[in-house]
Amino acid sequence: MKPALLGLIGTLVLAGCNSVSYHGGPGLEPIPGSITYNGQPRSKLTKSPPGSSFPHDFIDQYGRQVEETYIIQPDRSLIIAHRRYKPIRFFGD
Repeated sequence: MKPALLGLIGTLVLAGCNSVSYHGGPGLEPIPGSITYNGQPRSKLTKSPPGSSFPHDFIDQYGRQVEETYIIQPDRSLIIAHRRYKPIRFFGD
């Protein structure tokens, strides 16, 4: 009975791992320089499949280098999935 119970619990845990959605989370707010800062872009990404991601690098209003990763939603809108501030390097360090 214990192996069957452990198998059932394992199956439920793995089933929960497959239901990842970016709609329900709070998400990251756009900052100046983000593609979605002034709303969704007018041009739609028609050649990229929904669920695909792409990076965008820019300098924010404080002079920091920012790398954001966007995910294309089924309605062709974009959400920010990840944001990283890169360290400032001086003299080619």
